[in-house]
Amino acid sequence: MDHDSSPPMVSSKEIYQTKFDAGTYLGYCYQPAQSPEQSDNWRFVKFVLSHLSRTFSSGQYKGQRLIEVGTGPTLHTVLSACAHYQEIVLSDYTEVNRRELEKWLRSEEGHFDWGAHMQFVCELEGTRTPEEISATLRQRIGQVLACDVTLDNPFHPVVLEPADCVLSSLCLEAACPDRDSYRRSLAAVVGHLRPGGVLVLIGDLGENYYTVGEQRFPIVCLSRDFIEESLTRLGLVLLDFATQTAENREQNHKCDYEASFFLVARKNMGPA
Repeated sequence: MDHDSSPPMVSSKEIYQTKFDAGTYLGYCYQPAQSPEQSDNWRFVKFVLSHLSRTFSSGQYKGQRLIEVGTGPTLHTVLSACAHYQEIVLSDYTEVNRRELEKWLRSEEGHFDWGAHMQFVCELEGTRTPEEISATLRQRIGQVLACDVTLDNPFHPVVLEPADCVLSSLCLEAACPDRDSYRRSLAAVVGHLRPGGVLVLIGDLGENYYTVGEQRFPIVCLSRDFIEESLTRLGLVLLDFATQTAENREQNHKCDYEASFFLVARKNMGPA
């Protein structure tokens, strides 16, 4: 598909900073399904939580530091991981998303309720309660940083030590205008991973746009082949690649994705 021929859509950083509505996004995409049109969103959330739980509960992936790049206003991606990493760094480009995270961390009035997500994870794992997950998150999330994945150091001027795990969900394809810039941003993200560390990447395949409220945002259209080739170029070994096909795609006017993906890849150790 020739993306250059698509109708012009919002893509500037300034529009994300001023037009992205975190409350609308959370209410539509992350509330347990209240309507038929939300059912596919909750199906996506359960897909992600299930694979994160399976990945981190395996005991193969643990360490001192986990960095999430482009957290958005959400916490669901670190619910399972928080039990296995002592220090967690969250990050996002927009002030409103970082503020949403801080509201939850400080137990401020009006913060989003992640109780249903925690309960789902607890039922999968059978080892913790939602209260224990909340306490662990508040203890181990040490920083919520500004992040711009179009920079060589996305956290500039902060310099972070390489992490044992880097996680990113639905971020790079939204922040980048094309596949070349996606590859550059992915390289910057992988650069924050220690040799032998693991990358967990979550996103959508075959997607060109998504909508928050009435605001439409463009997406770099990804394919599995493109992602796998990009990882190989960066010296990563793919360990897991799972997909879930979109349902009722013709009725979905909020986005046009074909499938969701979840992958785990390990960074090569390098020369001995």
